[in-house]
Amino acid sequence: MSSKLIKFPVDRAIDIIPMGRIGVDLNANEINRPMEETETFTKYVGGSPANIAIGMARLGKKVGFIGRVADDQFGRFVVNYFDNETIDTTNITIDKDGAKMGLAFTEIKSPTESSILMYREGVADLKINPVDVSEEYIKSSKSLLISGTALSQSPSREACFVAMEYAVKHGTVVIFDIDYRPYSWNSMEEVAVYYSMAAKMSDIIIGSREEFDLMEALVDPKNTSDQVTADRWFECKAKVVVIKHGKEGSIAYTNDGEAYKVSPFPVKLLKSFGGGDAYASAFLYGLMEGWDIDRSLEFGSASAAMLVASHSCSDAMPGSKAVQEFIDKAKAEHGDMVKKL
Repeated sequence: MSSKLIKFPVDRAIDIIPMGRIGVDLNANEINRPMEETETFTKYVGGSPANIAIGMARLGKKVGFIGRVADDQFGRFVVNYFDNETIDTTNITIDKDGAKMGLAFTEIKSPTESSILMYREGVADLKINPVDVSEEYIKSSKSLLISGTALSQSPSREACFVAMEYAVKHGTVVIFDIDYRPYSWNSMEEVAVYYSMAAKMSDIIIGSREEFDLMEALVDPKNTSDQVTADRWFECKAKVVVIKHGKEGSIAYTNDGEAYKVSPFPVKLLKSFGGGDAYASAFLYGLMEGWDIDRSLEFGSASAAMLVASHSCSDAMPGSKAVQEFIDKAKAEHGDMVKKL
């Protein structure tokens, strides 16, 4: 199936505007040991929508961002980083009420065992306000990406729904990256309600099987069928639903009845986090380029493999040439990774 099923508006200045979490990652330099024994960390920009923004910019797309940062050194660090990546920062608000940047200290015990120690109390990104959302800004973009973490608290939650309303009004494609992080939510019922509300307004939904289970917990708690899940959201507004299964790969469903599965590209793991953001940016890049779903899926999976073999998330986001070279080499050694279901 051609990804032209997703009709991105033409003649708009911005390709994509991610919205939500932007913070600072501090990744352990001493790998294969617990954080208690870690002595030094390297600082990177972090947060799923921020990483996706960087990934899309590296792939050559024109990227904006809606978010809020602290009025301090870390806030200036992330804005300056975005500026250097040619990401538009005119709609990033500087918090004047003392909020701090979220910090994520990462522990890399082994290539398959990692953890993240989060500092998320009173963070700036969850204080984005509906009045900070510009209708004209969203109208100027082909797509809007909402990260699920931004739905976890007010006023960020309301700001996201305002942004989605503007996007629907102006034909801006709505992308929902479920991005479940347990530390910000009060209850599982709250997760299911607000995730479902966002999914019903979305054209593209991306998440793990576990994240879809959380979203559907109130309406169909026993469902484990990917096809049933995809069909549920196709009955709303979705045209593409991507369900990830970790080491088993991922499946992209389209509302015209097709499905493709991609297996993970073999790679020497360094860490077990960060691949999802590279996956999303590269997959969405493919859709925006007008590629078929299977090629877009392959591109996303390859970019994810490159990220989990790298120390950082944001800094390691690859360009399109590097991803294609990785794919060509991997397919020569291992054959095709994508199959039609």
